[in-house]
Amino acid sequence: MTSARASVLTSGLALVRAIRPRQWLKNVLVLAAPAAAGIAFRYQAAAEVAVAVAAFILASSGIYLVNDIIDVEADRAHPTKRRRPVASGELSARDASVAAGLLLAAGLIVSALLTWELLVVVALYESLLLVYCLGAKQVPLVELVIVASGFLLRAIGGGVATGVVLTSWFLVAVGFGALFMVAGKRYSEKLLARDATAAIRPVLAYYDPAFLRFVWMLSAVVLVTTYALWAATVRQATPDPWSLASVVPLLLGVLRYAAWIDAGRAGEPEEVVLHDGVFLLLVAIWAVCFIAAVYF
Repeated sequence: MTSARASVLTSGLALVRAIRPRQWLKNVLVLAAPAAAGIAFRYQAAAEVAVAVAAFILASSGIYLVNDIIDVEADRAHPTKRRRPVASGELSARDASVAAGLLLAAGLIVSALLTWELLVVVALYESLLLVYCLGAKQVPLVELVIVASGFLLRAIGGGVATGVVLTSWFLVAVGFGALFMVAGKRYSEKLLARDATAAIRPVLAYYDPAFLRFVWMLSAVVLVTTYALWAATVRQATPDPWSLASVVPLLLGVLRYAAWIDAGRAGEPEEVVLHDGVFLLLVAIWAVCFIAAVYF
């Protein structure tokens, strides 16, 4: 292999790492609306969901690159973020900028191929997250709302992509579920920051742990209450018990995740989601109950 090819391969691998494939798991939220509407397994809906997921993967990957370009100096002073491809020099800022522009544009193009409504949602997602990268991440509360909105917009995107009418139950549950995760992440980071030798996230200095604890606890309560009310509504309309049964694993899952937050171990949510066997079992039980309630 020539040195030129080796350099291209190295840059390519660095780019793949920079767009954070592990974070693509967040885009499973695109499935939420069609799944709740009972159409997720239909061929047309599945194809539309696939397009929406692809659009959000492209858009979010571009955002990650923009964030790394802007934060390159701060990342180089960070104990772990300095290993990110842009900060370490494995991927040049110029190459990252070109890739970011292409990915953000591709996300808009792919979404436009499906519906103009999805284009609007993806464009709003990109705009909000760019504002976040360009400075809103340093503004307390605003940064919480923007990050939580990123999750909510994924779920809305799945709805507009498949033509599902989004109910108030759905929007409130997803919105507060997202805020629960984001506030919990900040709370865990705040606990870790007390013993860290370098700043984990500058905006944490503006938050009191008690406030963050209040936000994630309140969000958890609203999430579980809203979901339980939805389940009760479904139970009144149909004789099967599965909707109410699904409340139990959901509640236990929220409590399990809350325990991780309270211990300061939810700074990387994907680590909890992918490596906690008990949590994954609760998710599986909830999924079985939910599918039985909606599809049978």
